[in-house]
Order: sequence, then structure tokens, then C-alpha cells
Amino acid sequence: MKNFFIILSVCLASVSVAQQTDYVDFKKVEALIVFNQFQVDSTKYNSYDVKFDILRSTDSIYLDAVNMKFIHVAIDGSEVNFSNDGKKLKIYHSFEKGQTYNLSFLFFASPKKAMYFVGWENEGRNQIWTQGQGKYTSNWLPSLDDTNDKIEFDLKFVAPKTYQVISNGVLKSKSDNDGHVLWEYDMKHPMSSYLVAVVVGKYEKKTETSKSGIPLEYYYYPEDSLKVEPTYRYSKQMFDFLEEEIGVAYPWQNYKQVPVHDFLYAGMENTSLTIFSDAFVVDSIGFNDKNYVNVNAHELAHQWFGDLVTAKSGAHHWLQEGFATYYALLAEKDVFGENYFYFKLLESSIDLGKQDISGNGTSLLNPKSSSLTFYQRGAWVLHALRTKVGDRVFRQAVINYLEKYKFKNAETSDFIKEVERIYGRSLSSFVNLWIKQKDFPVDNAFDILKKQSTYINEFLMVDCQAKSSKCSEYLKYYVSDEAKAKIISQVPELVTPETFNNGLKVRQAISKYVRQIPVNLKEGYESLLDDKSYITIENALYNLWSSFPEDRSAYLFKTRDVVGFNDKNVRLLWIVLNLSTPFYKADNKQALFQELIDYTGEKYNADLRIKAFQYLKMIKSCNEDCMSNLENAKSHHNWRLVKFAKQLSEELEQKRN
Repeated sequence: MKNFFIILSVCLASVSVAQQTDYVDFKKVEALIVFNQFQVDSTKYNSYDVKFDILRSTDSIYLDAVNMKFIHVAIDGSEVNFSNDGKKLKIYHSFEKGQTYNLSFLFFASPKKAMYFVGWENEGRNQIWTQGQGKYTSNWLPSLDDTNDKIEFDLKFVAPKTYQVISNGVLKSKSDNDGHVLWEYDMKHPMSSYLVAVVVGKYEKKTETSKSGIPLEYYYYPEDSLKVEPTYRYSKQMFDFLEEEIGVAYPWQNYKQVPVHDFLYAGMENTSLTIFSDAFVVDSIGFNDKNYVNVNAHELAHQWFGDLVTAKSGAHHWLQEGFATYYALLAEKDVFGENYFYFKLLESSIDLGKQDISGNGTSLLNPKSSSLTFYQRGAWVLHALRTKVGDRVFRQAVINYLEKYKFKNAETSDFIKEVERIYGRSLSSFVNLWIKQKDFPVDNAFDILKKQSTYINEFLMVDCQAKSSKCSEYLKYYVSDEAKAKIISQVPELVTPETFNNGLKVRQAISKYVRQIPVNLKEGYESLLDDKSYITIENALYNLWSSFPEDRSAYLFKTRDVVGFNDKNVRLLWIVLNLSTPFYKADNKQALFQELIDYTGEKYNADLRIKAFQYLKMIKSCNEDCMSNLENAKSHHNWRLVKFAKQLSEELEQKRN
């Protein structure tokens, strides 16, 4: 962002970095970050103090600091020598064992990653947000790039008065000063630096209080007040459930959730502050297709598994993602029921089996494993382990593990030892099969599911790829909606007018798999346009438009006000179908075409831009403005948009040649 600069100042006092653990103990960071509307190359700085203890005499200490400038670096008020190689700030001094020192400095940062300035140059959303997972926080805040470092971060921010600033911990004070506001946040406990976060934007918030008294804050864009309930649905219920299920009190002072524009992932579990993609901000219809519940529960579970106890290295990453995935599933079971829980486990076991067949399976302890392995296989390890040792042993082991390693780091053997201690037997065979073995034990997983769920047995029994005569009967009677959807995916010609009398999932399967609509299904198919599902409406609109050209005007008229998700999935399709229906004169087609072009612009979210580009490619109408926006997309911070833009540019260039 060219019209903003960041003034940061940091007070440090405890970090355990591998190279420094033996001789320095940083315990606290106090940072002041100033967002101001001046030129990015401004030389103004802010200052502050740092305290730390020396455990063994040394002549230097360091902080990770990427592409920053420093002045007035001092120990106990006296300037000292320092070096700055663009990656680390190294302080030179005769540090004596057993002494406490005060470090102060001023610094300036203009981060290229980890802190993102979204929308300021194109009349967009106007946000600043961070994503430091891995070792990127040092791009905007001097810190230590090691997940084993646990530091208490107390952050202060100065920002223009019209913006909210949301960060880790409790807001201690907020004071106005000549068009700007100073926000002061306080943390009580230490955390890894990759979990430090801030969001700057225009928000309102809804608050609730958990059963245990923890303040819950749900942030939203002012224009999205009607989407607050469906977006954050079940939040308090899941919070209360996880506290009880895990058996360890929520470890932080409060819990905040904030949607941001063009986030890099679905969500991020920053300590006490989950940041998530605003693609999950949905209305009551969108909730049925694409809700925030799973991401919500997953990031919340991380507040214990990842934030309270952090994996020592990438080889033990499943201790974070596997636990968060498993406990999110448990929270969803509390909301949606056991059948949902077991069906999700079935889906993941099938996906893990396919990964092995493709040759991409790995041990769970391989730091280069896929997300599928870390998340889903990790969750399966916990479900299988709980099945083996029983609820009582499992739950007590989890409590002991969290209490023993709270605000510290752990590895796989640490958790297994806690289970073995209560279980009273070795788990080496279990560990070899479920954790160390390269291939996922898919047969064992299926056996567990079959023993635990009649619902899963029924689903597996219903298999119509052989076109059994029973399949048409299954569609009429007792099997679950998931089983009926499976039948339709395998044998769509079995759909009859009566099949439309089923629930949303079955009707959605019809819209997905019955593409060429026979006349006898027309009336039932047209009713899909009234479903509370934007996916169903999108599919049905296209299939009806294709199958019955004489009724295209009626279908376009009926769906003209439907927008869909934040990526405007229905609206984009509607525009393209309108442009492709010459005799339909109800709209200004040039204006509609320009609307489609506009959606490729940088003020819109990445998913919407990608869809707009795809439709323009399909109708062979990527004009000069479209190509300019495509070129602009190549430098976006969202890697998915960048990859798409580069690939589409190559395809269009090849066609021109």
C-alpha cells in the first residue's frame, strides 16, 4: 500500500530460540505500531524499552527482523553497536550472567509479506491484516522465527480514527488523539510469534459470553448485519462444548473472530484472535451449502492444540492439525449428530486411501506430508486411539498432556507417553500402524466405522455401479439422503418425478448429475430454482436453460435477483446466460457485459475475479480491460489468483498466436 507506512517499536523480554536458549531469556514483547497516512519512505520512528535476562555471559544477542531499519539502539539508555543484515538485528554488548538489561530502539518496516494492505488503492475494502504462520511475523514485527519460542506480546497500535484495530488479548484502553486512536492490547500468557496478529478495518461486532465467562466477540462488516447469525451460528454452543469435552479451561482472556478480504487460507488460529476468509460470511441460504461451522470449530480447537501447546517441529505438526480436525468433528457431532460425524470420517478415510494409491501417502511424522495427512490422518489417529483405550483413558491423557506442556512445546512421544501412563500398556504397535507406517490403515479404519455406525454400513451397502434392480427401490424408501445422493451420482437415469420429494441434499444431487433433463422431470426440476441452496440454483438454472431453450426467458426472469455467495456464483452465471440469449431484451446487455468485466477488477475478492475471468474466457470476450486486470492479478498477494492469472495469460497468448 503506497499511501501508508508502519512505525513500529518493540519491547522484548523472553524468547527461547534454539541458538539463544542457553544464554538469553526474552520474556515479553511490548510493541507500538503506528499506521499513518504519509509516504511509505517516511523516516519517522517510535521507540521503546526491552527487558531480558542473561543466563550465560555472551557478547551478543539477536532478533529476527526482515528488511527493517533501526536507529537509537541502546542498552540501559546507552547506545550500543549493532548490525542489521536485512534478516537479523544483532546487538553487541558485554552481557553478564545473572543480569537484567533494558534494550530500546526505533525501527521502521515496510513488509513485503505477513502484513497485507488490501484495497487502499482501488476503493476496495481498506483493510490491513497479518498472516505470520511459519516464520513470517518477523517481516512486520521484530521477533524470533521459531515455534519453540514462547513470548508474552503486549501490543499497541495507532490508526486513523475511522478504523477498528483488533489484536491478541484484551483491549485495555482506547484513546483519541488528533484524528487517530491509540489501541492498547494486553496478553497474560506467552505464545509463539507466528500467532501474533492484527486486523485494521471497518467493523462492527456482536458479543456473547461463554458458560465459563469468556467474552466472545464476533466482528462483521457494517453492511452484513443480517449475515451475523448464519455466519457465526453455533459459535457459543461449540465453545462451551469444547471446553467441557477437552476438560481444560480455555487458556486465554477472550476470543475474537474477524473476517478479512482475500485471506490466504480458510482461517488462522492466532492466539485469542481467529482471522478467517470473508468468503464464509453467508446468509441463511448460503449456510446450507458453504458455512463457517467447520472452520470455526477447527480454529477454536487450535486455541488449545497449537496455541497453548505447540509442536516442537514440522515432524509433529499433526499434534496441531490432527487434534484441531478431530475436536472440530466432535463439536460438529454435537451440532449435527453422529451420522454427520461418521460420514466425515468415512470421507476422509476414502481420501487417504486414494492418496496412498496415487503414491503420495507418507508417514504422519514426515514434515513434508500433505495437509490431508496432517489434518485427516491425524484426526483418524485420535479416533482410533480413543476407540482402543476408551473414553476415560483418552480424555484424562489429553488433560494431562495439555496441563503438562501448557505454554510450552511438545512432540508425538510426549502425548503417547501420557496415554500409555494411564492405559498401563505399551502403544508401540498402534504407533507403528497408525502414525509411523507410510500407508494409511484404511481397512482398519473401515472396520472401526462398521462396528460403530449402522448408518455407515447402510451407506456402504448401497452401491449401484452394477445397476442393481434394488437401486430404484432405494431411492423411494428408507435409505439416508447421503445414500440416495450416492445412487443419483452413479445412476442419474433412475431419478423419477417422485425423487424430487426428498430433502435438500438429494435435490442438490439431482441438479448436479441430471444435466440433460427429460420432459417428464421438467416440472420437478423447475422447482429446484426455489431451493434454499445457491449451488442447486446455479446448477438447475444452467441445466434448464440448456435443456429447454423455449423457456429461457422465464428462467432468467425468475432468477434475476439471485446473487449467491460472496463470489456471486449465481449472478455471474445469470449474466452470461443473459448475454447468450439474444431474444431476451429485458436488460441492457452492454451494461451486463461491463458488470462482468468489472468483476475482474482488483477491488473484488479473488474467488469472484477468478470466476469472472473463467466466464469471459468461455465466451471468448476478454477485452482490453479484462487483459489489464488479468495482468494486475499476477502481482496479487493471493497465490491462487496469481497461479490462475499466469496460466490463463499463457492460454490466451497461445490462442492469439
